[in-house]
Amino acid sequence: MTETTQRRNTAPGTRTGKQDGATAPQGGRGSGTSSDTRGSTAIADPVVAKIAGMAAREIPEVHNLGGGMTRAFGAVRQRVPGGGGGVTQGVKVEVGERQAAVDLDLVVEYGAAITDTASDVRTNVVNAVERMTGLEVVEVNIAVDDVHLPDEEDESEQGEQRRVT
Repeated sequence: MTETTQRRNTAPGTRTGKQDGATAPQGGRGSGTSSDTRGSTAIADPVVAKIAGMAAREIPEVHNLGGGMTRAFGAVRQRVPGGGGGVTQGVKVEVGERQAAVDLDLVVEYGAAITDTASDVRTNVVNAVERMTGLEVVEVNIAVDDVHLPDEEDESEQGEQRRVT
Protein backbone atom coordinates (compact mmCIF):
# COMPACT_ATOMS: atom_id res chain seq x y z
CA MET A 1 0.00 0.00 0.00
CA THR A 2 1.41 3.41 -0.96
CA GLU A 3 0.81 6.41 1.21
CA THR A 4 1.13 9.97 -0.10
CA THR A 5 1.48 13.06 2.01
CA GLN A 6 1.21 16.70 1.14
CA ARG A 7 3.34 19.45 2.62
CA ARG A 8 1.61 22.64 3.57
CA ASN A 9 3.13 25.95 2.54
CA THR A 10 4.43 27.32 5.84
CA ALA A 11 6.81 29.94 4.44
CA PRO A 12 6.94 33.23 6.32
CA GLY A 13 4.12 35.52 5.31
CA THR A 14 1.74 32.73 4.30
CA ARG A 15 -1.24 31.32 6.17
CA THR A 16 -1.09 27.80 7.49
CA GLY A 17 -3.98 25.38 7.37
CA LYS A 18 -5.52 26.69 4.17
CA GLN A 19 -8.94 25.31 3.46
CA ASP A 20 -8.25 24.76 -0.26
CA GLY A 21 -5.45 22.23 0.36
CA ALA A 22 -2.78 24.25 -1.50
CA THR A 23 0.68 22.79 -1.24
CA ALA A 24 4.18 24.19 -1.59
CA PRO A 25 6.28 23.25 -4.60
CA GLN A 26 8.51 20.27 -3.88
CA GLY A 27 12.07 20.42 -5.22
CA GLY A 28 11.26 22.77 -8.09
CA ARG A 29 12.25 26.31 -8.81
CA GLY A 30 10.11 28.64 -6.83
CA SER A 31 9.72 32.34 -6.37
CA GLY A 32 11.79 32.33 -3.20
CA THR A 33 8.92 31.36 -0.89
CA SER A 34 9.86 27.73 -0.38
CA SER A 35 9.17 25.95 2.88
CA ASP A 36 12.54 24.19 2.68
CA THR A 37 14.49 24.85 5.88
CA ARG A 38 17.84 23.36 4.88
CA GLY A 39 19.55 26.72 4.57
CA SER A 40 19.47 30.01 2.78
CA THR A 41 21.05 31.45 -0.32
CA ALA A 42 22.41 34.98 -0.40
CA ILE A 43 23.31 36.56 -3.73
CA ALA A 44 25.86 39.36 -3.51
CA ASP A 45 25.46 42.68 -5.30
CA PRO A 46 28.51 42.12 -7.57
CA VAL A 47 26.99 38.88 -8.87
CA VAL A 48 23.79 40.63 -9.94
CA ALA A 49 25.83 43.54 -11.34
CA LYS A 50 27.85 41.17 -13.54
CA ILE A 51 24.73 39.45 -14.83
CA ALA A 52 23.06 42.79 -15.58
CA GLY A 53 26.20 44.16 -17.27
CA MET A 54 26.57 41.13 -19.52
CA ALA A 55 22.86 41.16 -20.39
CA ALA A 56 22.96 44.86 -21.31
CA ARG A 57 26.02 44.35 -23.52
CA GLU A 58 24.20 41.62 -25.48
CA ILE A 59 22.03 44.27 -27.14
CA PRO A 60 23.74 45.24 -30.42
CA GLU A 61 22.91 48.97 -30.18
CA VAL A 62 24.72 49.27 -26.82
CA HIS A 63 28.25 50.47 -27.53
CA ASN A 64 29.47 50.59 -23.93
CA LEU A 65 28.38 51.05 -20.34
CA GLY A 66 29.35 53.83 -17.97
CA GLY A 67 29.70 57.60 -18.06
CA GLY A 68 32.74 59.45 -19.38
CA MET A 69 34.76 59.34 -16.15
CA THR A 70 33.72 55.76 -15.43
CA ARG A 71 34.91 54.67 -18.88
CA ALA A 72 38.20 56.55 -18.41
CA PHE A 73 38.85 54.87 -15.06
CA GLY A 74 37.82 51.54 -16.59
CA ALA A 75 40.36 51.94 -19.39
CA VAL A 76 43.10 52.62 -16.84
CA ARG A 77 41.98 49.71 -14.66
CA GLN A 78 42.13 47.32 -17.64
CA ARG A 79 45.78 48.23 -18.25
CA VAL A 80 46.73 47.45 -14.65
CA PRO A 81 47.54 43.75 -14.13
CA GLY A 82 44.73 42.15 -12.14
CA GLY A 83 42.55 45.21 -12.66
CA GLY A 84 39.64 43.22 -14.05
CA GLY A 85 37.59 43.40 -17.21
CA GLY A 86 35.12 46.03 -16.04
CA VAL A 87 31.97 43.98 -16.63
CA THR A 88 30.23 45.94 -13.88
CA GLN A 89 31.31 49.32 -15.24
CA GLY A 90 28.23 51.56 -15.47
CA VAL A 91 26.11 49.15 -13.43
CA LYS A 92 24.76 49.76 -9.93
CA VAL A 93 22.49 47.31 -8.15
CA GLU A 94 20.63 47.05 -4.89
CA VAL A 95 19.85 43.49 -3.86
CA GLY A 96 17.41 42.57 -1.13
CA GLU A 97 16.28 39.17 0.07
CA ARG A 98 13.88 38.59 -2.81
CA GLN A 99 14.13 41.65 -5.05
CA ALA A 100 16.74 43.61 -6.96
CA ALA A 101 16.92 47.03 -8.58
CA VAL A 102 19.37 47.88 -11.36
CA ASP A 103 20.73 51.23 -12.59
CA LEU A 104 22.58 51.32 -15.92
CA ASP A 105 24.57 54.06 -17.65
CA LEU A 106 24.65 53.40 -21.41
CA VAL A 107 26.46 54.64 -24.47
CA VAL A 108 24.39 53.79 -27.53
CA GLU A 109 25.40 53.62 -31.17
CA TYR A 110 24.52 56.60 -33.34
CA GLY A 111 21.33 55.96 -35.31
CA ALA A 112 19.79 53.59 -32.77
CA ALA A 113 16.32 54.39 -31.49
CA ILE A 114 17.15 55.15 -27.86
CA THR A 115 13.74 54.29 -26.43
CA ASP A 116 13.68 50.97 -28.29
CA THR A 117 17.25 50.20 -27.22
CA ALA A 118 16.43 51.03 -23.60
CA SER A 119 13.37 48.78 -23.76
CA ASP A 120 15.42 45.91 -25.23
CA VAL A 121 18.12 46.35 -22.57
CA ARG A 122 15.53 46.48 -19.79
CA THR A 123 13.82 43.29 -21.01
CA ASN A 124 17.12 41.42 -21.43
CA VAL A 125 18.42 42.46 -18.00
CA VAL A 126 15.18 41.53 -16.23
CA ASN A 127 15.04 38.14 -17.95
CA ALA A 128 18.70 37.31 -17.26
CA VAL A 129 18.71 38.38 -13.61
CA GLU A 130 15.40 36.70 -12.79
CA ARG A 131 16.35 33.49 -14.61
CA MET A 132 19.81 33.17 -13.09
CA THR A 133 19.13 34.36 -9.54
CA GLY A 134 15.42 33.85 -8.90
CA LEU A 135 15.22 37.44 -7.64
CA GLU A 136 12.36 39.65 -8.76
CA VAL A 137 13.71 42.68 -10.62
CA VAL A 138 11.51 45.56 -9.52
CA GLU A 139 13.12 48.23 -11.71
CA VAL A 140 15.82 48.81 -14.30
CA ASN A 141 16.66 52.51 -14.54
CA ILE A 142 18.59 53.48 -17.66
CA ALA A 143 20.54 56.68 -18.23
CA VAL A 144 21.91 57.23 -21.73
CA ASP A 145 25.08 59.23 -21.16
CA ASP A 146 26.52 59.38 -24.66
CA VAL A 147 26.09 58.44 -28.31
CA HIS A 148 28.97 56.71 -30.05
CA LEU A 149 29.63 58.20 -33.47
CA PRO A 150 30.90 55.91 -36.25
CA ASP A 151 34.13 57.91 -36.73
CA GLU A 152 35.05 58.02 -33.02
CA GLU A 153 37.73 55.72 -31.69
CA ASP A 154 37.50 54.25 -28.22
CA GLU A 155 40.23 54.85 -25.67
CA SER A 156 40.77 51.08 -25.56
CA GLU A 157 41.20 50.88 -29.34
CA GLN A 158 43.72 53.72 -29.23
CA GLY A 159 45.66 51.95 -26.48
CA GLU A 160 45.76 48.73 -28.53
CA GLN A 161 47.09 50.61 -31.56
CA ARG A 162 49.81 52.25 -29.45
CA ARG A 163 50.96 48.88 -28.10
CA VAL A 164 51.09 47.35 -31.60
CA THR A 165 53.25 50.13 -33.09
